[in-house]
Amino acid sequence: MCTAVSFLTKDHYFGRNLDLEYSYEESIVITPRNFSLPFRKKLPLETHYSMIGIAYVCDNYPLYYDATNEAGLSMAGLNFPEYADYKPAAIKKDNIAPFEFIPWILGQCATIAEAKELLSKVNLLEEPFHNDLPLTPLHWMIADRNSSIVIESVKDNLHIYNNPVGVLTNSPSFDMQLFHLNNYLHLTRYVPQNLFASGLDLKKYSNGMGAIGMPGDWSSQSRFVKASFVKMNSVCGTSEVESVSQFFHILSSVEHPRGCVVMNENHYEITLYSSCCNTDKGIYYYKTYDNNQISAVDMHKTNLGDTQLIVYPLNTTPQVFLQN
Repeated sequence: MCTAVSFLTKDHYFGRNLDLEYSYEESIVITPRNFSLPFRKKLPLETHYSMIGIAYVCDNYPLYYDATNEAGLSMAGLNFPEYADYKPAAIKKDNIAPFEFIPWILGQCATIAEAKELLSKVNLLEEPFHNDLPLTPLHWMIADRNSSIVIESVKDNLHIYNNPVGVLTNSPSFDMQLFHLNNYLHLTRYVPQNLFASGLDLKKYSNGMGAIGMPGDWSSQSRFVKASFVKMNSVCGTSEVESVSQFFHILSSVEHPRGCVVMNENHYEITLYSSCCNTDKGIYYYKTYDNNQISAVDMHKTNLGDTQLIVYPLNTTPQVFLQN
């Protein structure tokens, strides 16, 4: 399971938690402008926007989990079990396999408006990368600095939702997740009023009581509520350090510690990595489960006109600053 967030201070930031019980040896991957991006049912994009994100590189193809392009548009794919439904090839449609979806959009679009235009022709194809990598049920969040949308391919159609909270988790469908927030309209970051009963003298005994009732479990609906509340009530300065720090605090409010979500014997769902990309500057920050030190890769310090993928292994070794 996962959580994605879009966050605006002076600059725009986009990132996510990847919560899984295993790793594919992901890396920071920069796809430069002149790397030929092949597609199963479309002609390759020989030139396109460059992009940076975390991906599993297989057969020299970047299988992106999340990425941001040089124009500032970002996109992340999150697990969407029991709901995702991919289709056979359709006539007069852009038939795009799910693993091609992020490069297809980010390679050609600079804004949400341009993405919506391209999405109007997309059919998400029922086709895996290969037999050893079966189809993963996903839905996607796309964001620029002004807005965010969610894309879901389900049984009846391809749905595009405007996303007013700039948060996405997993199942159920986004419209249901958004409606679920109505159950928590009483939550507040302020000192709560005593509305329990007239004539009963109830008093505040702790700070933070206005958020009593906010869910704290690791289910997708609960993470959606908590991440939305934390993000939308977040107070942050405009400097890079303040913004990046605050972004990781938002993600840490819903991260998975090992042992709390058991998948099977000796396998636990954990937050493998948390990411935060300054989409205006093209700087991709990240932390991993064992290394909470923030690492960063700046796409503009590489050759974005190259023809080959640029790969940086994740820095996963724990690092401790010894003060004495």
